[in-house]
Amino acid sequence: MSEIAIKDIIKTENLVYKKTKLMTDKPLSYCPGCGHGTAHRLIMEVIEELGKENDTIGIAPVGCSVLAYEFMNVDMQEAAHGRAPALATAIKRLWPDKVVFTYQGDGDLAAIGTAETIHACNRGEKIVIIFINNGIYGMTGGQMAPTTLVGMKTSTSPYGRDVSLMGNPLKITELVAQLPGTYFVSRQAVHTPSAVRKAKKAIRKAFQNQLDDAPGINFVEVVSNCNSGWKMTPVDSNIWMEENMFPYYPLGDIKVDGEIIK
Repeated sequence: MSEIAIKDIIKTENLVYKKTKLMTDKPLSYCPGCGHGTAHRLIMEVIEELGKENDTIGIAPVGCSVLAYEFMNVDMQEAAHGRAPALATAIKRLWPDKVVFTYQGDGDLAAIGTAETIHACNRGEKIVIIFINNGIYGMTGGQMAPTTLVGMKTSTSPYGRDVSLMGNPLKITELVAQLPGTYFVSRQAVHTPSAVRKAKKAIRKAFQNQLDDAPGINFVEVVSNCNSGWKMTPVDSNIWMEENMFPYYPLGDIKVDGEIIK
């Protein structure tokens, strides 16, 4: 065996990570330190591992991830602001053998898209919804979102969110878990290697449930940072997220196989 061949074998045996072919080479448009890129990668890794890259249709939202179709190398469709679940419903009903998912932020899913989200979940559409929650409108100037925490400062709540004026933060994931049409509901994060592994496990379960024709929606929330909108460094924003976001939005599975577990 040649020296070159031996080196190739050594490189292969020592391979720890290889970029999935389902992420394009297009530079990500997200701010450095943002969790969107990691969430994109996990979804595409799962689709590749399931061997469904030619049978998957993703729905891009309006928001920071409006250009998701440029980064995910599967068939993608852009939806109007908040309407991704409605579009995903139509696609899945027309092509029931396709793997269909939406990718949405909190402004898209829990604000302008609340009706589409609630009714798709209540109907039990056989799709996957990936929900990125960073507690703020990241793309349009850092305004308060339905998920903004009490006391949290944004461009439209400069003195902090006041419950008496603005109401309480919306726990949309717990809300949809109560609906009979949801089959698997989980909340995860992607800020540490351990969190990434757990998030990938939840995302894989969601897609596998769809492939198994499970009776209902599979909904995975990913609590993420927004260091730009929060006016912090990436490291500080992750610390702030752990100390403030996680107590209100606790991580873990909420509903498994149609049964609420916590």
